[in-house]
Amino acid sequence: MPAHCCDHDNGTGNDPVYRRILIIALVVNLAMFAIEILASRASQSDSLLADSIDFLGDGANYAVSLWVLTAAVAIRAKASLLKAASMAGFGLWVLGSTALHALAGTVPEAPTMGVVGTLALFANLGVAMLLYRFREGDSNRRSVWLCTRNDAIGNLAVLAAAAGVLGTGQGWPDALVAAGMGVLALHSAFRVSRQAAGELRPASA
Repeated sequence: MPAHCCDHDNGTGNDPVYRRILIIALVVNLAMFAIEILASRASQSDSLLADSIDFLGDGANYAVSLWVLTAAVAIRAKASLLKAASMAGFGLWVLGSTALHALAGTVPEAPTMGVVGTLALFANLGVAMLLYRFREGDSNRRSVWLCTRNDAIGNLAVLAAAAGVLGTGQGWPDALVAAGMGVLALHSAFRVSRQAAGELRPASA
């Protein structure tokens, strides 16, 4: 491995604080996945379902980040490409699922969406506050922050969808939010993969 590859080190590989935060984030995301997947089935909400799968993907994201925390830059970058692919897959799955449910004309249960969306928002804001000072760095750390930020944005969107469903009595606000979350996942996947590819180029030189 060329010596200059170390220039891309984010300085958190041996940071016990960052490691503990990742463990907390992993536990929170897996717990919220279980809660939201059950709530999405009960309420027939596409946006809650999308958010639950996002929690599961983020749990995997944090687990991979813990695994490669002290690894070389090239390994961390390859892990980031894997995570970017999972984000892209999530985005495409949500878009397809949302289209099918929109055609079926499903109207979700707004009160359940509101309660669970609020719980998820508080969970993600807590994780985001812990991770905020670690938001910059290599593609691996960047992907962790983007996933956390996307979750908080997604939770606000779910609450907006719940209000829209309650106000209109129709399912299109839920479908619209779910589609937006899918597009956001695709955009984040592109940003992470582009940075990871840039880190791999000098590492292979």
